[in-house]
Amino acid sequence: MIHFGTGGWRAVIADDFTKDNIRLLTAGLCSLMTKEGLSGSEVCVGYDRRFLSKESAHWIAEVLTGGGFHVYMVNRSSPTPLIMYTVRKRDLAYGMCVTASHNPAIYNGIKVFTRGGRDADREVTLKIEEEIAKIDPKTICSIPYDEALAKGLIREENPLNGYIDSILNSVDVEKIKDAHLRVAIDPMYGVGQQSLQTILMTCRCDVDALHVQHDTLFGGHMPAPDAKALVQLSNYVVEDHCDVGIATDGDADRLGAIDEKGRYVHPNAMLVLLYDYLLEYRHWEGPCVRNNSTTTLLDRVAKAHGQVCYEVPVGFKWVSAKMAEKNAIIGGESSGGMAIRGHISGKDGIYAAALLLEMLAVVGKPLSVIYDDLLDRYGHLAYGDAAIPMTVERKEELKKVLFERKLLPKFDKAIDHISYEDGVKLYFADESWVICRFSGTEPLVRFAAESESQEVTDGYINTFRKFLGL
Repeated sequence: MIHFGTGGWRAVIADDFTKDNIRLLTAGLCSLMTKEGLSGSEVCVGYDRRFLSKESAHWIAEVLTGGGFHVYMVNRSSPTPLIMYTVRKRDLAYGMCVTASHNPAIYNGIKVFTRGGRDADREVTLKIEEEIAKIDPKTICSIPYDEALAKGLIREENPLNGYIDSILNSVDVEKIKDAHLRVAIDPMYGVGQQSLQTILMTCRCDVDALHVQHDTLFGGHMPAPDAKALVQLSNYVVEDHCDVGIATDGDADRLGAIDEKGRYVHPNAMLVLLYDYLLEYRHWEGPCVRNNSTTTLLDRVAKAHGQVCYEVPVGFKWVSAKMAEKNAIIGGESSGGMAIRGHISGKDGIYAAALLLEMLAVVGKPLSVIYDDLLDRYGHLAYGDAAIPMTVERKEELKKVLFERKLLPKFDKAIDHISYEDGVKLYFADESWVICRFSGTEPLVRFAAESESQEVTDGYINTFRKFLGL
């Protein structure tokens, strides 16, 4: 029952996310590490604010120490990027974080990181799954948490200062100070508040915060910083005359933003804005990386600067791998995750927020104006997406239609080529596109499309949905 998706292993609490399965997954990783000659090594473990997250992290530590490993336990709920940073900083082979990121509150999960603080790639997660399949749960050894702590097998620490300092050292703090920005933040009841507030106040920003209390139900909403979830933040920005609103998802690896007019800034726009800023104002050189469901406006920016934009499947492990391969400046996805060269190899909503503030301070214009100026230079593309829940049975039916029989809807546009690398994506001759793929973290089928007009974009998605009977 344990299968890794695009963002680690995630499951419904008390259904598949159980103590037995958590122990089993950890034992699988122990077995793999032993085979890799890592016996006795240290593993960083962290957790977010979700229900059972802390307890699950302790169950993980008990099995790791029972397997002969040492545990560096981040001793309070923390951003996932902090765990990745710690794995990198301490030069550890592996790290684990208990989180289901932006999923609904009934979910929890585990992300595994590899050396350098990267998301475990498919090769690693397949090896873990293979080891899990060989394990008899009755043979799993563990040491009670308090006993392992007393023996020195578990070390409890809070590495937040180092993480925050690494971000402050990567942005122009003095420029941000001089800008006297007023910022509203919304950590969405997740783990982003302390890091965001510390960074913003160090940069002398005037900070107001929403939804900071510990609520394992996330206020009754998904902790994903999308337009629907950020209505209150939008209203607050307008009413209190803020320069920008910043939101992070449940584990703070994704960024959402509201401009000074209270308008939601789509992650596609944020990715393009920051890439253009790094090229134009920091004078960095290098390509960028995006997944197959993210705007091709990024390609236009890259081309205008003599660079290349590389497309990869959904899942940040693909983005970070391609960034490392091509020495890319920035990589990201339309759901709000992005990574910047020189920081951790995974997505980090806290770092992205700090860079956004630097952009506002250095450019010296409101966010809406900066984006309008960008569109004047590169043109406008209309983006759209949709997500439809479905049963496992229905998912299998649609997979047969799309990937075995390879049936597709008819469109009025000439198709340049089709890719089945991750879902099915149609590239039209006029450079517009539409994709249909199944989520690797939730029981959903997802659609995304982009063209010169919203009407055409929405038409692409609707045509696909009707063809599949959705």
